Amino acid sequence: MEKEILIFGHKNPDTDTIGSSLVKERLNKKMGNSNCKAVRLGNINKETKYMLDYLKLEAPELIGGVEENQEVILVDHNEFNQSADGIEKAKILEVVDHHRIANFETSEPLTYTARPYGCTSTILFEDYKANNIEISKEEAILMASCIMSDTLILKSPTTTEHDRKALEELEKIAGIDIKAYGLEMLKAGTDLDDFSAEELVNLDAKSLDKNGTKFVIAQVNTVSIEDALKRQEELEEAMNNEIEKNNLDLFVLAITDILNSNSEIIALGKKVESVEKAFEKKLENNKVFLEGVVSRKKQILPNIDKNI
Repeated sequence: MEKEILIFGHKNPDTDTIGSSLVKERLNKKMGNSNCKAVRLGNINKETKYMLDYLKLEAPELIGGVEENQEVILVDHNEFNQSADGIEKAKILEVVDHHRIANFETSEPLTYTARPYGCTSTILFEDYKANNIEISKEEAILMASCIMSDTLILKSPTTTEHDRKALEELEKIAGIDIKAYGLEMLKAGTDLDDFSAEELVNLDAKSLDKNGTKFVIAQVNTVSIEDALKRQEELEEAMNNEIEKNNLDLFVLAITDILNSNSEIIALGKKVESVEKAFEKKLENNKVFLEGVVSRKKQILPNIDKNI
């Protein structure tokens, strides 16, 4: 039997990674490629669980890595250090992504779709439309969930007119008050009480590398930064453990208030001056408040990256 093509997003998966993997599987099957399967590279967070439970869907199968020459499709990422173990020797057939392109190389040509949208699922929505493929209610809610997650219900500076138009059309297909649903989904993701500090700093962590400088930017959403910071001491201990374990130069944790659109950053490591230069603010007690900053992709990573 021919091996299935695996579809997956990045490690420490978020809602867009899981939802887009499921949507891409459905889109491919509707286009005649039934030999594909959505999988995941990490545990499901509470926000994503809310989406899956609402739709009565099982989470994609968890895999540890990929074998040599395994055919894969990457969604919502391209950087190898964020992808499956063994990705360097896999056969990458396609990428659908909305992030920067970095640390990525293949030995064969591939289909690569990169658009500067707020969400990968917005790209997939346009693929449905371009191929005249009908979108089911389930697919509409999956894509809408991804868009609202990544754009914080269209409030993030990453939001584009493409995202707004897609969400408007998807709401009609879904037949529900999509923004009311989205707010409940986001709130579900802010329940951090039963996570250990180690789990919190790895919940949505992106591993990055620039010219040999290894760093991580992690993010957690909350409705109260003050409450989250009550755990600062144990969060810092967990961050320092990650720095030591993975030989990191910098670990940044962004605690983002989804209601007021602000973030508090905790930064540790020998490259913390990169954070101070990035935002022209001094860290006090290892942290700094960033008004109006919610997007890792557009507001946090680019500023830190150019100061590494």
